[in-house]
Amino acid sequence: MLYLLDANTLIRANNEYYPIDRIPGFWTWLIDCGKAGNVKIPQEIAAEITAGKDAVSDWLKDSDVKTAMVLAEKADVSRVRKVIADGYSPNLDDVALQRIGRDPFLIAYALGRDDRTVVTKEYSAPSAAPQNRKIPDACDRCKVRWLSAFAFYKEADFRLP
Repeated sequence: MLYLLDANTLIRANNEYYPIDRIPGFWTWLIDCGKAGNVKIPQEIAAEITAGKDAVSDWLKDSDVKTAMVLAEKADVSRVRKVIADGYSPNLDDVALQRIGRDPFLIAYALGRDDRTVVTKEYSAPSAAPQNRKIPDACDRCKVRWLSAFAFYKEADFRLP
């Protein structure tokens, strides 16, 4: 299984429960999973992270981390369009598209793939307007498997020594 991480999975892990400077074992585990090909961050999501100025941005800017963690694939534009149309709405204007950001790319990398799972810290909000739709709901609409961050840690067997 390849787990595709949303930016908030890493940002919130650092801010809330696995700070890079205090629980480095978590971040080493992620790198090891990335090297093994089990955990990746799509390029579009990585760009979103590295645009920041925080510990997670600095972590991902490290060339060894980037090599291990960033998915070495280009997005299939037709899949991204399908995610936007089916997961959000076929009639989004430019403002709405900006609002949903790069989330459709994350989902598109898993679209039609039983061997890929999206990992996010977002919570389902099924009644949200299309431009406010959350990743779990867009995944459900596109029949893409997704997990919460903690479900991912359990399924991927994260443990500290």
